[in-house]
Amino acid sequence: MSLLNNSCDPNCVIVFKGPQLHLRAIQEIQMGEELTISYNETLMPTPERQKHLKRQYCFECDCLMCHTKTKDADMLAGDEQAWKEAREAVNKVGAPKSQEEWQQALVVCRTLLKNNSTLLPDRNIYQLKLLDLAMDACINLGLFEEALSYGIRTLEPYRFYYTGFHPLRAVQMMRVAKLQYSQDMFSQALDTLKQAYDIMKVTHGAEHSLLQDLMMLKEECEIRSH
Repeated sequence: MSLLNNSCDPNCVIVFKGPQLHLRAIQEIQMGEELTISYNETLMPTPERQKHLKRQYCFECDCLMCHTKTKDADMLAGDEQAWKEAREAVNKVGAPKSQEEWQQALVVCRTLLKNNSTLLPDRNIYQLKLLDLAMDACINLGLFEEALSYGIRTLEPYRFYYTGFHPLRAVQMMRVAKLQYSQDMFSQALDTLKQAYDIMKVTHGAEHSLLQDLMMLKEECEIRSH
């Protein structure tokens, strides 16, 4: 696995199954084509990805996505001052651990999301990170209806940035489906789960515990939606 090179638009992903590390293809791969994974969190503009790779791995990425700077404009769309504030807030919050820290994080998110409603599109990556953080905070605080309102807004940006078969998109859809289920939105949850299943059977495989969990929830939704 250590021989795999980096691409910011990789044709493979690494997925853990218990103690095992699995390499799974997420694109059509031609005979003789190199297998690649992403060393980075790809939800960063090209200069940031390059900076991180240079600092962490001592090389400059020359993949097609870095050459073309694909989606950079979308990542930083909207008011610059607003997304810089959002970026600073997300970095400052870090990883909350206590209920009090989650409550503080939610207050920050609510304020910025309200202020940025006309300044930043949800595709702006720092707006998207705010939505993710707000959803996590609400889940940890048991505010599932509010969590769903944020989660729904993340689905289109996730589809845009994690195109085709991508495990992060599938996991996000499954999280939203669980929230829909919690609000007795069984037919909507079923539709979300079906979309997540189509991705996850490729990215995780039929034997993965996450897919087994998805199937159980899907069966519950099928029973309750009739």
